[in-house]
Amino acid sequence: MSTPCYPLRSVASDGASYFKWKGIIVPTFQTDTLRQYGYELFEAVGCSLEDAQAVVDHLIESDLFGHHSHGALRFYEYARAIREGRFQPRAAPEVVTDNPCAAVVDAHGALGQVGATFAMNLAIEKARQHGTGTVTLRNTSHVGRVGAYPLLAARAGMIGIAFVNAGNLGCQIAPFGGIDGRLSTNPIAFSAPRQDDNPILVDMTTSVVAEGKVRLALNQKRQVPEGWLIDAQGNPTTDPNKFKGDPPGAILPLGGVVAHKGYGLSFVVELLGGTLSGQGCAAGERTMVSNGVLFTVYHIEHFTDLNTYFDEVEALIRHIKSSRLAPGFEEILVPGEPEFRYAQQKQNEGIEIDDTTWEAICGEAKAFGLNPDQWSS
Repeated sequence: MSTPCYPLRSVASDGASYFKWKGIIVPTFQTDTLRQYGYELFEAVGCSLEDAQAVVDHLIESDLFGHHSHGALRFYEYARAIREGRFQPRAAPEVVTDNPCAAVVDAHGALGQVGATFAMNLAIEKARQHGTGTVTLRNTSHVGRVGAYPLLAARAGMIGIAFVNAGNLGCQIAPFGGIDGRLSTNPIAFSAPRQDDNPILVDMTTSVVAEGKVRLALNQKRQVPEGWLIDAQGNPTTDPNKFKGDPPGAILPLGGVVAHKGYGLSFVVELLGGTLSGQGCAAGERTMVSNGVLFTVYHIEHFTDLNTYFDEVEALIRHIKSSRLAPGFEEILVPGEPEFRYAQQKQNEGIEIDDTTWEAICGEAKAFGLNPDQWSS
């Protein structure tokens, strides 16, 4: 194996910076430079500059928010999918059904961030005009970190909700009481604006963990926490290799001893994301990796006075934060506060990428005619 180059390391006294996490040394990359080389990679694979920026900015923000399973890890996966003809870098989303408050968008295989951003912006515009807008999306590739899309609504002064399934190609989550993967991670996301602070943001899978976090553990050659996985015989395991084995293991639904609740939520997301978009549910027959998406946006002033809304939000937050702290806690956080604080920290410190991921990114860059060795010059 060749020695990986690290052209994007953040600068320290010795010219490089490393992050030590649970005993693992991981190189740290400068955010802005990593972003620029991401643009170069996605333009090389056939994206327009605008689409390359949409994809890369989304992935970098995911890393900044601490969701590394949906960050630059995906550079090489998306590039490989384009090279293999599974994703279409020049495809354009199309509105195939349009009503005042609802629409269906077909992405025609476009990159997920391109299709999902188009769909959410359409939902925002419908809500702006009519008070609420619901848009579903089908035939799009992996949309990435789902919380990014309701956040667009919150930044526009509205409330956004997202439900996303993965059809039959994402069956990696065991149903409650089962062993075999039958559902995808089926995330839910919600975001709402605050008057003088970052938006409220909830971004969660209905499984105990996102599949990408297991993949990240594989790349970093580490075990996963107890309670995440079962092996092919239904036994608990902390070995991520057993999740990817033959036969494969499965991720457990959210909830631990009350996992029937996470399973129930997953069922809801599967139906909303799959049936209303036309993408289909987990039992269907498909060959393309694609998410089924449902976005709903609410224009606050169609329902209540904006100042009244902000007063209620801040009163609720003060009430929640006034609780006595449990042992081991220094503060009660509002959903979204950890991500925004982490992003502020990482914008200066840089983003960690392990050797396996970086070598894969360089490999895809070479496959599309780029010379990643020049990135270190």
